[in-house]
Amino acid sequence: MQAVILAAGEGKRVRPLTRSRPKALLPVANRPIIGYIIDALLKNGIRDIVVVVGYRKEQVIRFLNELNVPITVVIQDKQLGTAHALNCAKSHITGDFLLLPGDNYIDPHSIGRIKDIRNAMLVKEHPSPSNFGVVLLKDGFVTRIIEKPEHSPSFMVSTGIFSLTKDFFSCISGNNITDAVGTMLSSGERLQAIVADDWQDAIYPWDLLKMNIRMLKDLTEARDGSISRQTIIHGPVRIGKGTTIGPNTVIYGPVIIGNDCEIAPNCCIMPNTSLGSHVRIEPFTFIEKSLIMDDTSIGSHSRIVDTVAGQGCRLADHITISASASLMNIEDEVIKPEFGAVFGDQVTAGPFTIFTNSIIGNNVSLEGGSRICARILPDESKVM
Repeated sequence: MQAVILAAGEGKRVRPLTRSRPKALLPVANRPIIGYIIDALLKNGIRDIVVVVGYRKEQVIRFLNELNVPITVVIQDKQLGTAHALNCAKSHITGDFLLLPGDNYIDPHSIGRIKDIRNAMLVKEHPSPSNFGVVLLKDGFVTRIIEKPEHSPSFMVSTGIFSLTKDFFSCISGNNITDAVGTMLSSGERLQAIVADDWQDAIYPWDLLKMNIRMLKDLTEARDGSISRQTIIHGPVRIGKGTTIGPNTVIYGPVIIGNDCEIAPNCCIMPNTSLGSHVRIEPFTFIEKSLIMDDTSIGSHSRIVDTVAGQGCRLADHITISASASLMNIEDEVIKPEFGAVFGDQVTAGPFTIFTNSIIGNNVSLEGGSRICARILPDESKVM
């Protein structure tokens, strides 16, 4: 059995986080999403893996080269769609294969349920089906897939994970996998629906917080680095090499802290928090349900909740981030998400800045004392 992972897309709705990296490489619990997919395949004995790359392809190739797995890389020169990406890998497919998106999490057991069934797809109920391909079923088989309907007739959606034969390539005439599946069904071929146990997709950047919570459920403890005797740790916590934890800091797991971090005294790190490598947290700061990427620093006396922070952010002291819900227009879709803040890379925020339900673009600079509520600030903005 072979597997084809499509990791060529950018993930426009996850901006600003995908301006400098493809969606498949977004770190969740300190690991790129595509890494979890490859692990799930390996646990099912699938080692013949083809990965289609495109947007920021050098980064994906670099990550794949660091794995101890022989992976075939195929380049999609122009990001024309999922079916086009699959077609790029056609010459490497020798028989039955699994098709998987590179930016969704799927558990190994679900792959085990589908891998030996010819012409099948994994489906899952979702509370917001209009963001996906909605699947209509009859007697356990797919009758139709409706791509992102405004009014969904069902909560059952496609995970984008298929078990297919090489004959599927004859159904591809456009650039979209859903259209090819429609052609397949019109020809009389049947496609069995298998319900996935655990599947996670990040449609928008704040969805990474939910995915982070899921990934931290399986966290195994490891405590390297230098930890003060006065540090209090409860629950599963992983602390990387070279990291220092100051006295009177309290950490409630599940929490993962990367390598070479500096957590100052008297901090409080609450459950479902991921700190990347080279992260600095200054004294008397509280962090909860947040995903903080590499090389970011957070000043003293700050409160960070429900936040995704990109790489290299500099948040000064007395920063306050709290969650709320408000209407937002993302890629011409009006939605009402609830979260604290999403920061792109290299964001700088001065002291006593308050964020609520805001998306801050890459390389944005904010002077101290700003109040940013229910706002989207584009890349390179300056708030005086």
